[in-house]
Amino acid sequence: MNVDLDAALEPLLGRKSADLLAAQLEIRTVGELVRHYPRRYVDRGKLTDIAGLEIGEHATLVAQVASSTLRDMRARRGKLLAVVIRDEKGAQLDCTFFNGHKVQHLIHPGVRAVFSGKVGVFNGKLQLTHPQFEPIDETDEVRPFLSVYPATGKIASQVIAKCVRIVLDLLDAGGRVEVTDPLPPKIRERESLPELGRALRRIHVPETEADIHAARHRLVWDEALGVQLALALRRQATAARPAPECPPVAGGLLDAFDARLPFTLTAGQQEVGAQVAADLARAHPMNRLVQGDVGAGKTIIALRAMLQAVDNGQQAAMLAPTEVLAAQHARSLRAMLGPLAQAGELGGDERATSVTLLTGSLGAKAKRQALLDAQSGRAGIVVGTHALIQDRVGFADLGLVVVDEQHRFGVEQRDALRGRGEKAPHMLVMTATPIPRTVAMTVYGDLTVSSLRELPRGRSPIATSVVPLAEKPQWFASVWRRIHDEVGKGHQAYVVFPRVGDAEKDADADVEPPGPDEEARRPPLAVLDIAPRLQEGALAGLRLAILHGKLPADEKDAVMRSFERGEIDVLLATTVIEVGVDVPNATAIVILDAERFGLSQLHQLRGRVGRGAAPGVCLLVTDMPEATAARERLAAVEGTTDGFELARLDLELRREGDVLGALQSGRRSGLRLLSLLKHEDVIAKAQVYAADLVAHDPGLATSPGLAALVGEVVTDDRAEYLDKV
Repeated sequence: MNVDLDAALEPLLGRKSADLLAAQLEIRTVGELVRHYPRRYVDRGKLTDIAGLEIGEHATLVAQVASSTLRDMRARRGKLLAVVIRDEKGAQLDCTFFNGHKVQHLIHPGVRAVFSGKVGVFNGKLQLTHPQFEPIDETDEVRPFLSVYPATGKIASQVIAKCVRIVLDLLDAGGRVEVTDPLPPKIRERESLPELGRALRRIHVPETEADIHAARHRLVWDEALGVQLALALRRQATAARPAPECPPVAGGLLDAFDARLPFTLTAGQQEVGAQVAADLARAHPMNRLVQGDVGAGKTIIALRAMLQAVDNGQQAAMLAPTEVLAAQHARSLRAMLGPLAQAGELGGDERATSVTLLTGSLGAKAKRQALLDAQSGRAGIVVGTHALIQDRVGFADLGLVVVDEQHRFGVEQRDALRGRGEKAPHMLVMTATPIPRTVAMTVYGDLTVSSLRELPRGRSPIATSVVPLAEKPQWFASVWRRIHDEVGKGHQAYVVFPRVGDAEKDADADVEPPGPDEEARRPPLAVLDIAPRLQEGALAGLRLAILHGKLPADEKDAVMRSFERGEIDVLLATTVIEVGVDVPNATAIVILDAERFGLSQLHQLRGRVGRGAAPGVCLLVTDMPEATAARERLAAVEGTTDGFELARLDLELRREGDVLGALQSGRRSGLRLLSLLKHEDVIAKAQVYAADLVAHDPGLATSPGLAALVGEVVTDDRAEYLDKV
């Protein structure tokens, strides 16, 4: 009886092997096994002879274990396995393995293996210290390439290889495993892609390097098309729902607001504003992402969109990631609108609406009133945090949802407000973290993207400098002198810390994980630990205040208001100020342990200064040595203020799985080969093909192979979620 890629492994491999693969690698089906690709290949034609080894080179060789001896280590506790290996020409080489008891059962006399490592010297003899090794069997001897698989301590690469070969033998002509190719023949022909069965065989058992490249290219296409089909289905499902039509209304709130603007919109703001206005006028939901560098003027675009919705009898909700930012937005919207935000108040415009703030930590009375304002429709604009997503928050007529700083929210959070009411609200998503093209086509591929690259007139320049304490410790004193100088000129400053101070409950410790050059370091600096020292020492005589995410909401709001009024000279804060905080009089920002933040995060923090008439200064303080990856990141921030360029660099430095992981939930990832950096052209083509396929086959109802492909690369949980949108 024939089986397909969804078939269980036990009938083919036996219970022991099937249970081991399931327990160690979560591999349970034929398809999951053949898509567990080799992580590297050993080219037998490029192996090194032991006699030709040189000190310092990285060598890969095939040899047999001649002897192995386990002994105690001399300088410290533990066992060391001393191994002598011999190649086909009789030359011998010493190898040593730390924690040798863990590998003794794999490396014993008579075992043949591939050994890889850096050639060193000990007691005048060449040796490999703790080399990588992969035992090989007779069947590997005749193959030009040895496939090395991702493995665990309980299941070795060669065991996985044997299981894969059993299944691959059944893929051959006359075998019992059937592979249905999901890609339409026209796409395969146009893109010169091999059939799926051939690609799966050649990625595991290649004959040439060309086989490896062709197979990987085909399988990359599967992943790219699967992602783009999932996003095309999202767009299709969203567009199928009705939305309130909100065309521009002559003489309404929007016209009144435009008339009171004290400045002219930039060309970019006018262009993007026109795109948003046209989207709002349609009977299906807008789903647009507006990205722009720090200070590009996205808030004006969002406010004008919200006023257009209010002009049509609809409400607008603005979702912010933090209470500090939500409160700041509410204040700035009221300030920009003036009398137009004072509905029912003395001095309010007759066309006015009201702006209501709703956050999780509001007092009971204030929260009841905010909920009533939203439910009754009295509030035309409701600004809030995750509290807006809660089921008990109701709206009279929600026509537009604005999501600020999209990268702080998951897809489900972004879409939670979509299900309210008979009609789907329009969706406007904003981010001040510029998004590389490939990320826009994948993580945000269900959104139409608009970009603001032009900064509004009047933005002041920001000078950025790295303060290298490892080489110049005396410069630390000059950092605090610069703060005193700025305050002496009548300005204000920020000092940013990576942590609050409670190692167990640091809600604000939104920092990058340590890199290889940062592992054995002291804990990150904490604002609660350092603030008293600054108050008594380097910043003595200045008015200081502390702001972090663990403070009560009313206290956070009071601190920000005091800082905005100029009653505080220096704000000691965590990344709670990263986005949206706008105090034009703040001209200096000091970021301590700057290497612990990501590039985009540093750029966001830098954007808190230079927002007024005076130029800004950003000091990136680090104690990391010069020749480290951490210092390279800081040098990149120091070298450019272009957020789009830094976003590209950030993608190059980050693990792509973190980015692609935003598309997934639940069980392990279905994306193994797709690279946002290497496969931009494939992703772009796949996006076009996916749109066409979904347009001609809504819901992929008649294309079960393509529907299955979506489930493979975006996981079952995500595919189920897409069906509910």
